[in-house]
Amino acid sequence: MADITLELSDQDIKVEIPEKLIFGRTLSNYVFEIDYDTEKGGWNNPVIKAREKMPISPAAMALHYGQAIFEGLKAFKRVDGSIAMFRPQQNIERMNNSARRLCMPEIDPELFMQALKKLVKLEEAWIPEKPGHSLYIRPVMFAYDPFLGVRPGEQYKFVIMLSPVGPYYPEGFKPVPIMVTDKYVRAASKGVGECKCAGNYAASLMAQAEAKKMGFSQVLWLDGIHQKYVEEVGTMNIFIQLKDEVVTPRLTGTILPGVTRRSVIQILKDWDYNINERDISIDEVADAYKKGSLLEIFGTGTAAVISTLSKLKYNDLTMQFSDTEAGELGKKLYKEITDIQYGRKEDKYNWMVQIS
Repeated sequence: MADITLELSDQDIKVEIPEKLIFGRTLSNYVFEIDYDTEKGGWNNPVIKAREKMPISPAAMALHYGQAIFEGLKAFKRVDGSIAMFRPQQNIERMNNSARRLCMPEIDPELFMQALKKLVKLEEAWIPEKPGHSLYIRPVMFAYDPFLGVRPGEQYKFVIMLSPVGPYYPEGFKPVPIMVTDKYVRAASKGVGECKCAGNYAASLMAQAEAKKMGFSQVLWLDGIHQKYVEEVGTMNIFIQLKDEVVTPRLTGTILPGVTRRSVIQILKDWDYNINERDISIDEVADAYKKGSLLEIFGTGTAAVISTLSKLKYNDLTMQFSDTEAGELGKKLYKEITDIQYGRKEDKYNWMVQIS
């Protein structure tokens, strides 16, 4: 494994965290970069250096053929003053899974972890200390060889950047309105739905824009074949609490295997909930609502951790919960996970990776 070169700027670079943080808008001063070149034998020149504009050819393959993948995770300033990341091993594994599926080179997990630790440690002043704040970490990889032809790239750039972020819901943990769409398909069986690749998000934008115009925060996607089974929300996995079980759609290759999803399943098992990963149709959800056996719906993801639903619109049916109060189970899970992340509770799962 090659050593990471540290190129510190000879200029005084200030740390300026805005009072009001907009998610993903502010970037820290330094980034990690490493390049891949087939002719040079693979990955070379790992470096942490000052962030700058990146020269790229208009013929870069990622711009034309979509070889671009990314991840999202967080680092936290904990109550004891230490810094730790939440389950980075899972993000490393998932990014390499995405790379394999898109014919991109994998990153050595040890180098990936070392890069994360060194970069976050260098930029620890960018980690906000206000309640609910954290440092969002965005690794991204893309093909940049200038070639107008459909084939896997031969040159890639892998970058890790950092962004201080505030609470996803700055006004408090409030429920959000979601609508079901059967007008569009996010992912099809045997496609790349389980990958965190740029194209998946581009495919979701039209439905998202239409939902926003109708007053909804996000879209709940149905399966691409039958337009019947619940899959995931735009940036979240989905959980449905019925009277006798909690259901989350099983991973069939069309759903992103979320790190928070995986954590919630483990916690619910330890709390002795009847948690099942299975197919669940939107009609089953609607019937449960009509019968009074649908208790709560919530989403899970890195950005918001837990988002409970205020309502779910499906055709002419609006499943109404509360516009002001988040669901009981969602609130309980949010507190459990964030208490572990910020060190307010013992990390019995060993999910947190210490940096300092």
